[in-house]
This record gives sequence, structure tokens and C-alpha cells, in this order.
Amino acid sequence: MKLLVTGGAGFIGSNFIHYIFKKYSDYQVVNLDLLTYCGNLENLKEIENNPNYKFIKGDICDIKLVNELVNDCDAIVAFAAESHVDRSILDSAPFIKTNILGTVNLLNAARKYSKRFHYISTDEVFGSLGPTGYFHEKSLYDPHSPYSASKAASDHLVRSYFHTYKLPITITNCSNNYGPYQFPEKLIPLFVTNLLEGKKVPVYGDGLNIRDWLYVEDHCEAVDLVLHKGKIGETYCVGGNEERTNLEITHKILELLGFGKDKIEYIEDRKGHDKRYAIDASKIKRELGWEPKYNFDKAMKETVDWYKDNDGWWNRIKTGEYFNYYKKQYK
Repeated sequence: MKLLVTGGAGFIGSNFIHYIFKKYSDYQVVNLDLLTYCGNLENLKEIENNPNYKFIKGDICDIKLVNELVNDCDAIVAFAAESHVDRSILDSAPFIKTNILGTVNLLNAARKYSKRFHYISTDEVFGSLGPTGYFHEKSLYDPHSPYSASKAASDHLVRSYFHTYKLPITITNCSNNYGPYQFPEKLIPLFVTNLLEGKKVPVYGDGLNIRDWLYVEDHCEAVDLVLHKGKIGETYCVGGNEERTNLEITHKILELLGFGKDKIEYIEDRKGHDKRYAIDASKIKRELGWEPKYNFDKAMKETVDWYKDNDGWWNRIKTGEYFNYYKKQYK
């Protein structure tokens, strides 16, 4: 099988490409990524010389390029997205362009060439939960940020192409991912790298906002199962069943790195900050036999250790050295 993976130089996309090559030695992967601020080819250095792998710097909003690549693949796995809530609050335009218009380009090409299409989405499209209950496939959409609104719009578009054009699509809505190669603006890598640099960690509000945490490789396995065995036209919610407050995550990182609570700096809460996300993943477990394999405490330790052992990787990102290099390589 030949896969077109969009956004494959990002955190989850690069982990997915590594996962695919570990499991399917005969698969081919074309990675289409614009290499914006969070796209990092160092994430894929281990496989860059694999003859079954090809990287193309390009934009999913480029209709001509998208059509060429989709025509030459068997299936599309669409990770490409603007994904940081804080950035969407500052400027929503890139989120509308990439997450909505870019997705439409991919869908139109998939329809034109009759290709299998899998879309990676988020639990944030469902809004915020109270102290009880879980998001599931029938949950009503109630996005609270420009980011989640753009992803909600894309979910609806993807689903509409199934109903209107019979395009073979599936969607996964996942909870918060963590693991290697995550861009150091997200909570876990930001806090780890800040502490390793001798800085404090900025906790929004009272730190009691709750997220369900999912190790990235468990997510990759779920996407693989849905891509190959999922029912066409269906959505699958994917969660780790590991609810933690942001403060609990902070304390865990402090513990693993040997720091005290004096390293916490409470800051003004994020605008429209959703209180709680939690996912009921019983559908994918029941229908496809998926279960998260990674224990939270062990996976958190491995994640923190990865950032400790790969300080060159995140230092090059934080100092801008990576971007200066790749601007020259991929003009």
C-alpha cells in the first residue's frame, strides 16, 4: 500500500510514519508537509534514506500538488493542521485556511481519484464536559476556540463527502497526546524543557482543568486499525482513559525531574479554557479490539527521559537553529 500522509513532519504524523515502517516493511509513504513552525524533519531522520519513504515540502492548500500526490497513492491519512489553541486565539486565519480549506482540497482530490480518506481530529470539537460524563461518537459538537471550531468544520465536511459522494472516509477524534517529538509549546514538553533550562512552569488559572491523556504510539495503533479495518463512514473516539488535572501533570513532571512546587508559576487563565475532556473509547475497543498498551506512569517517565536525552533536538527548535537550516534546504 502507498500512503499519502499529510503533516507527517509534525508530532503525531512523524510518530505514525515510524509506526507504519515498523509494522509494514513493504508499505510506501509519501510525507507532504509545509514545514511550518512545528514541522520538523529531524523527527524522521532515522528513515529519511528508506527507499519506501519520500518527503515533499508542500501545502495542502496547493490544489495542483495535492491532486498529483493523491492520484499516485492508495489512501490519505490527514494529520496536517494548525493545532495550538493559544495561537488560534491570537490569529484564527491560518486555522481556517489549513484546517478547513486544506481539508476541502484533500477531499476533492480523494473524490476525483476515488481514494480512501482518513481524517485525524480531536476531542476538542465537543466542547467542555462537567465533572461527569464522557465524549463519544454521538456527542454534540460545541467547539469553544477558533482551533476546535476549524476542526469541527472539517469533521462535518469529511462526513458530508461520505453522505453526498460516497467517499470512503473514516474519522478519529483523539484525546491529548504525549510522547517523543512533541513541539515544545505543548504542556508536557514545555514544562519539561523549561525545567531543564532552569525556568518555571506556567500553569493556567488554578490548574484544575482535566484532560484525558493518550500515549502517541497507542494513538498510532488506533489510526492503523481504523484505516485498515474501520467501517467506512464511521467516526471512532480514541482516548487513553487517563484523566489528569493540569496540576497533576505538573506535579508528575516535577517529581520525575526532582524539582519542588516552587517551580510552579500560576498565570492568567486561557480565554475560553475548557474545563474537562474525557473520552469513551468503547466503540473502537468493541469493534476493532483496540486497547491502549502504555501505562501512564511508565509512559510519562519514558517521555520525560526522551526530552532529557534529546536536549539537542528541542534546543535547536527553541533557538531557531533548526528553522534557519531548513529554510536554506527547502526554499
